[in-house]
Amino acid sequence: MDSFLFLLLFLGTPTLYLAYGALQSRLKARKYRMPPRVPGIPVFGNTFQVPLVQQGPWGKELAEKYGEMFTCSFGGNTWVFLNSSRVVNDLLERRAAIYCSRPPFPMTQSIMSGDSRIVLMPYNDRWRAVRKIMHNILAGRSQDTFKPYQNLESRHLLYDYLHHPDKWYIANGRFSNSVIMSVVFGTRTDLDSEQTRELFETIELFLENQQPGVNIVDGFNILDKLPKHLQWWRPRGEKIFQKTRKVYKRELDAVHARIKAGTQKPCFAVDFLKQQEGETKFSETQQLFLLGTLMEAGSDTSRVSLGQIIAGAATYPDWPAKARAQLDAICGVNAERLPAWDDRDALPYVTAVVKEGFRWRPNIAEIGAPTSLIRDDEYEGYRFPAGTIFTWNAWAIALSEKEYEQPERFLPERFMDEHLNNALKGHWAFGPGRRVCVGWKVGEMNVWIAIARLLYCFEFEEDKDHPIDTMTIPQITKNAAPFAVKVKVRSEKHAALIERDCLEAVNTRY
Repeated sequence: MDSFLFLLLFLGTPTLYLAYGALQSRLKARKYRMPPRVPGIPVFGNTFQVPLVQQGPWGKELAEKYGEMFTCSFGGNTWVFLNSSRVVNDLLERRAAIYCSRPPFPMTQSIMSGDSRIVLMPYNDRWRAVRKIMHNILAGRSQDTFKPYQNLESRHLLYDYLHHPDKWYIANGRFSNSVIMSVVFGTRTDLDSEQTRELFETIELFLENQQPGVNIVDGFNILDKLPKHLQWWRPRGEKIFQKTRKVYKRELDAVHARIKAGTQKPCFAVDFLKQQEGETKFSETQQLFLLGTLMEAGSDTSRVSLGQIIAGAATYPDWPAKARAQLDAICGVNAERLPAWDDRDALPYVTAVVKEGFRWRPNIAEIGAPTSLIRDDEYEGYRFPAGTIFTWNAWAIALSEKEYEQPERFLPERFMDEHLNNALKGHWAFGPGRRVCVGWKVGEMNVWIAIARLLYCFEFEEDKDHPIDTMTIPQITKNAAPFAVKVKVRSEKHAALIERDCLEAVNTRY
C-alpha cells in the first residue's frame, strides 16, 4: 500500500502541477488578444511539434502559413513569433525597453548555469552590471585590443588549412577560440587541443538543452516548485553544470598559476581579478561564467559563420571569383602579400561577403532567441500580457522572398549599398534591441580578416559524392565536419606565401 501511495504521489503531483499551470495560462489568455495560434494539444500545446534541432524550416513553414506573427504554446509559456523585419523593428527595436527581458529557464539557467549565464539573465541590475563588463572588453576596446591577435591567428589559420586541409573545421574553431583566449586569458589555442574540444562540448550541451521542448521544466516553470527529490531532470543538469564549471575553472586556475610564476601576460582576466579583490559583487561561479561566456561568445559564432561562408563558396562558385578578382587587384595575382586591415576600404566585396554569410543560413539561432515582455502592451489590434515570450523567426526572415531577392542564393551584391559598413544593418544575425550580441564587432572583425585571407589563398569545391545540403548544415557537430568540402590552395605561389608569412604565427608562444 505504501508503494502504491508513493507511486501515486510521484506520478500524480507533476501531473497536477502541469494541469494547474495550463489552466492558469488559459484563463490569463482570455483577457488578451494574440496573433493566430498554431493548433496544439491540451496542456502541452505545441511542445512536441518543434524539432529538437534545426527548427528553422519548421518556423519558416509556419510563417508562410500564418503571416507576420503567430502564437505557440510551449508548455505553460506563450510564444509570439515575429516573421518580418517590420514587426521585429516595431517591437524588439523601437520598444526595446519593455521587450528585453528573458523568461525563466529553471534547467538551462538555474541548474546548468548556476543562474550566472548572461544570455539567459532577466533584464535587471545584475544583467546590466555583467553586460557593462562584457561591453568594455568586447566592444569598447575591440579594434585596438583584438586586431593584433586576429592578424596572428588568421595567419595561423592559413597554415593549418595548407597543412591540414581535412581539419579545416577544427582550424576554424581553433582560430576563433584562440583570439578570445588571447584577450581574456593571455594564452593561445593549439589545433586539436583537448581544452578547445571540451569547451565546444559544453557549448553544444547548452545549445542542445536550450531548444524548446527539450526540458519540460523550462516549458512548465511551475514544475520548478516541486521538491528537489521529485525533479527528475535535476541530476542531469547538475552534471552538466559541474562539467561546464570545470572547463571554465581550469582556465582561471591556469591564470592564477601563471601570475604566481610571473609568466602571465596582461589580459582581461588579470584586470578583472584585480577589480574583484575586496569586493563581494561576484561569487566564484559568477566570475567563472562571466569569463566562460566570453570564451563561448568569442568562439562559436565566428567558427560557425566561417563554415557557412565556405559552404556558400563551394555551392555558389560565381561570387568567390568576384571576391578573388578584387583581392588579386589589391594583393597581387602572383600572391605578393596577404590582405590586411588597411585594405578593408579597398575590399568592399569582401565586407559584403561577410554580411551575406551572417544572413544566408542563420543556423546559430534559427528561430531567434526568446525575450520576455516586461509589461502589458498593445500592437496593431493585439494585446499582449506581461510575460509573453517574443522571438524573431530568423530562418523565416532570412529566407523570405518578401525580404530578399533570391533569398536562397549566396549573393553578396545584395549588401553593396549605403549600409555596407554597418555590420548590423540588413540582417538579424546578432539579434535585435538591447539583447543584441555584445560581441558583434569582434565577431564581424574575426570573420572579415579570416575570410579575406582564406578566399585569397584557397579554393573551396563541393564534393560531388557528398553534396552540401545548405538547408541542413548542423550547428551541433560533436567535433565532426558539418559538411564535406575540398580545400585546395590556389597555386604554388600562394602556398609559398603562406609558408613565408605564416610559420612565425604558428611558432609564436605565450
